[in-house]
Amino acid sequence: MDKRFLPFFKRKPLTLMIALTLGMGAQAAFGQQSANTSAQETAQSEDDLYEQILITASKRQTGLQETPIAVTVTSGEDIEQTQVLDIQDLQALVPTLRVTPLQRSTNTNFSIRGFGNGSNNTGIEPSVGVFIDGVYRSRAAAQIGDLPRLQQVEVLSGPQSTLFGKNASAGVISVRTAGPSFVEQAKVELGIGNFNQRLLKGYYTNSITEELAFSVSGGLNKRDGYTESVVGLDDMNNRDRWNIRGQALYQPTEDTSIRFIADYSEIDERCCTVADVINGPTTAAVRALGGTVLDVEDQFEFKSALNQDPNNTVEDGGISVQVDVDYGSFALTSITAFRKNTSSYDSDVDYTSLDILTETGATDIETFTQEFRLTSTGDNEFDWMIGGFYFSEEVDTGDVLYYGDGTRPFFNLLGLQPLLETAEDLYAFPRNAFFAANNFLATDFLQENDAFSLFATVDYDLSDRLTATVGLSYTDDEKDVSVAQIHNETLSAIDFDTDPTVFGVPLSFIPDLQPFVPTLKGVQFLPPQLVFPNEVENGNTSDSKTTWSVRLAYEVNQNFNIFATAATGFKASSWNLSRDTRPFASDQSALETANLTRANQSYGTRYAGPEESTVYELGVKARFKRGAFNITLFDQTIEGFQSSIFVGTGFVLANAGEQSTQGIEFDSSFNLTDNLVLSLGGTILDPVYDSFVGANGVDGPVDLSGTMPAGIHERSFVGGLTYNVDLGEGMYGFIRTDYIYESEAQIVENVPPELTREVGTLNASAGLSMDNGVSVKIWVRNLNNDEYFLSAFPPPIQSGSFNAYPNQPRTFGATVSYEF
Repeated sequence: MDKRFLPFFKRKPLTLMIALTLGMGAQAAFGQQSANTSAQETAQSEDDLYEQILITASKRQTGLQETPIAVTVTSGEDIEQTQVLDIQDLQALVPTLRVTPLQRSTNTNFSIRGFGNGSNNTGIEPSVGVFIDGVYRSRAAAQIGDLPRLQQVEVLSGPQSTLFGKNASAGVISVRTAGPSFVEQAKVELGIGNFNQRLLKGYYTNSITEELAFSVSGGLNKRDGYTESVVGLDDMNNRDRWNIRGQALYQPTEDTSIRFIADYSEIDERCCTVADVINGPTTAAVRALGGTVLDVEDQFEFKSALNQDPNNTVEDGGISVQVDVDYGSFALTSITAFRKNTSSYDSDVDYTSLDILTETGATDIETFTQEFRLTSTGDNEFDWMIGGFYFSEEVDTGDVLYYGDGTRPFFNLLGLQPLLETAEDLYAFPRNAFFAANNFLATDFLQENDAFSLFATVDYDLSDRLTATVGLSYTDDEKDVSVAQIHNETLSAIDFDTDPTVFGVPLSFIPDLQPFVPTLKGVQFLPPQLVFPNEVENGNTSDSKTTWSVRLAYEVNQNFNIFATAATGFKASSWNLSRDTRPFASDQSALETANLTRANQSYGTRYAGPEESTVYELGVKARFKRGAFNITLFDQTIEGFQSSIFVGTGFVLANAGEQSTQGIEFDSSFNLTDNLVLSLGGTILDPVYDSFVGANGVDGPVDLSGTMPAGIHERSFVGGLTYNVDLGEGMYGFIRTDYIYESEAQIVENVPPELTREVGTLNASAGLSMDNGVSVKIWVRNLNNDEYFLSAFPPPIQSGSFNAYPNQPRTFGATVSYEF
């Protein structure tokens, strides 16, 4: 390989995970590799092989191709080339990863191999664990634009609970950044783009003494919104973010290293665009009152008919200290971190220009984590690692739902005016008391979560080529939750079956009114909440589980490895911190005996029990002179999958009995010539709900057993071509294209099946770098203006209507940077 192009080729993502059995083609390759081992080892030197990439998927620094774990690696330079500004963009490079942004800037759902959950419900912790520089982020950490010196992002497929503990039942996203340098380095980058985008970021790092180095970095990302308000409000889906990050690295001896990181960021944006995709019968009432409901034909016109700007603010910051000490035969690692996240929002949740329903909310999250590891060092026949992880978090979250000036007129025009007025008269309420403006429902939740994990792994060389790995982890997780509520909505507080009206007779017993009682009950969509803890519900869950992993890895030769894995994963109970939290039906008798039930008491779930996952994998990893590939065949199951579905007024949380998928993952990178690099990867899945009774469908509870889960693409492929060229006189250039394809899939279970998502997006970029440190780059995302929905949902009190979040339109821009 021409060494001039080594910097370009070193940064290619190298993970390839296809689920294939070792069929005839693989067996042929396997046999040929075995027969030619001696000749290859003699003829090829280490330098002639495709460049080695180091990863930390096993919490040791090992080579990607030698690590028997299904992991996809994307380098920092790939991220820079493709203008990836957050983890949402990363899925264009990683076929196993899907990222779904939701209603607010703070909410993002991650899934790997189709497994994953998370929503605007703060109580739902993701099944995919996110770690940044070894620090666990318990909620969506979707912004990586504040990390200007990214080394790489590792996406680990399948349950990783043995090493990563809490909430890694579906996989892990591990983001690694560069530490401070003892040699002076600096970079500043300016960028512009359409929608008046302005980017500024940079870093500076240098030594203070021979033992102490520091770095400081920061960034600014601003952009006008691309969704126009048709009623004169501000444009939506803008960007307004800034961040700052400082680090110090102290190395008093060659065996001791202490890394300190402090970061802070802010977001203040109007998010997110909602399109009308099915307009139900209530649309006529909105328009009759002078309100605007957009036509479904305009769903990708990026128009908005809200009556107020949906403001989102986030303040996020934290500190961490990592200590590494090498004692010769073993090494100690300690990572201590504290983080605080404060967010708030204001939203028009009826998604029309009428003032019917608005919502405000705020969340404060404080998290402390501590990890210790002892790891054997050196090249041993027997290697080991033991460690512990402690997690403590307090979540204080709540929201207020307000009725507006248009709420009662809206219900009147639905034909309910005579009935509502009759009920107001019978119950001695003044006219228009029901659905009166400024009636509200305020709900507050407090969750305290303490958890710890103890883990150990051992690697034993059964022979020079065969290694066995066994891992065990014990996790204990306890949550204490409480809810308080203020409720002044008068109609929903009436129990028509028991509350007396005329002469002490309940309304449902009056013959002339009996036919109308179901209609009145149907609009009691915000009944008072039964708060807890109470005499029956203690608001506590305590879960514990021992997970394990067993792996055999066989090194056929220095370039070809195979592995087989069996592993389990665990995720503790998640609480429903939304207005739709309801007592379990099993507690009904006890609640009634204790006289605790509220008017119109209904039953559902307070929390979803633990998830338990199991995976079996068979993988091949190979590298050769001009490329590398990895292949994994897997069979993965999650029992008790925590399903969270938005039903209009809140979230319904339930455990699916069992969800499974068999599939193939693959990824590859080939140097077609000294200048041209091809990357190709994909995932082929066969997902199914083995058992899911009582799931939420379009028309209510359904049995989804034996059906394909919504939101999972059976086929996902990514491909890229990069052309690197030496232009002479100290100038180097590249041209790059990347394409992502995802097959058609129903978006979510409780929307009509015709609402599907299919992705075919093309991105492109080109750049020029010079020896004097100046670089210029142009980029375009969604070059072909691909159109699809990210997610969909039924809006409140608009039966038959459905809304969806459209993907981002084409964006493009240019950057110039100077580095020394």
